[in-house]
Amino acid sequence: MKPSLRTYVLSFVLPATVASWGMMSAQAQTVTEIGGQKIVTLARKATSTTKPEFTSITVMPGRGMELLQITANFPGRGNVDVLASPDAAESKKMLDQDDTANGDLGYRLGSAFLVPYPNRIRGKLSADSKTLTTEWHGHTITLPANNIGKEPGAERHAMHGLILKAHTDDVAEKIIPGGKEVSGVIHAGDFGGHWLSKTDLIFTISLTADAVDAVVVAKNVGNEDEPIAIGWHPYFNFPSGDRTQARLQVPASMLAKVDNYDNVFPTGKLVPVTGQYDLRAGQPLYKNFYDDNWSNLDWKNGVVQVNISDPAAHYGVRIEGLSPEIKTIQAYAPPAKNFVAVEDQFNFADPFGKEWGSMDTGMVTLKPGQSTKWHVRLKLFIP
Repeated sequence: MKPSLRTYVLSFVLPATVASWGMMSAQAQTVTEIGGQKIVTLARKATSTTKPEFTSITVMPGRGMELLQITANFPGRGNVDVLASPDAAESKKMLDQDDTANGDLGYRLGSAFLVPYPNRIRGKLSADSKTLTTEWHGHTITLPANNIGKEPGAERHAMHGLILKAHTDDVAEKIIPGGKEVSGVIHAGDFGGHWLSKTDLIFTISLTADAVDAVVVAKNVGNEDEPIAIGWHPYFNFPSGDRTQARLQVPASMLAKVDNYDNVFPTGKLVPVTGQYDLRAGQPLYKNFYDDNWSNLDWKNGVVQVNISDPAAHYGVRIEGLSPEIKTIQAYAPPAKNFVAVEDQFNFADPFGKEWGSMDTGMVTLKPGQSTKWHVRLKLFIP
């Protein structure tokens, strides 16, 4: 029997260490394709003995250019996995054999790109519960109802976009100053009949010693206006294996209230951050649960910066949002699990929902011929 999405969710969020997931081992590297296209791995040797350096990125063009893994060398510790993700062999089994028709296991590992909407969207459910409808500027949008909570009465909804199984054209690698780069184009069209116009998505992911850059450009190549939001879903690993002492710093002063932590639907109310949700100066995760959306971000010199540190491992990752369209940051950190997902995204959850009233929920309107860009950069530091 094919494992359910819930089975994989439960198995994925079990405490994991670098040793248990394994590095991208020689055995794992015998996997050459996932999703019907070749995996692309860009690698470099660390040269510094005093500062951390990125050493590789592994990308899956057959799965919407998802990042399967990023590795980095920390002096005195060696190569570590930046993302909490199984090795290529286990990932291939999950994604090629056991996945849902919508590709939902893609956002349970590594870092999936989420287009044309990150996060949840509510709507009127179809009779067979497979799709839902919502509205944008008087236009009806029909989406896969691909997610639901676990509690009785949970509401089925759409989540995390429409490119989880997308194939990528024109995949190319090249040398850039100080490193390497992979690029590709997803001719998403109308996203399988679910969107209002036609869209091309241009991906550029680069590796240097000091940074990993991910850029997604969405261009409306159709004849109608369309809403677009872009984000990603990276699970950041804690090399020490001790999540309780790992720290998260989010430079945001407002929090979106949700109905509960099962549906995680926004109520339309934004409140000032307090207590465990005030992460402006950084706090240990302890055993706190987070599945929350922060806004009113503090931009400095064109950057909104989130810091994740694992003091016990002398390890830190900095997430820099570089596109002003990034309006919110979602963080997901279940208690006693060895990761935190930090998602720079354009939009608030349920961006078409009436609960927001007339508020700008972060969806970018693209007229025919117009483009928008999402750009996030990862850096390393020793706390």
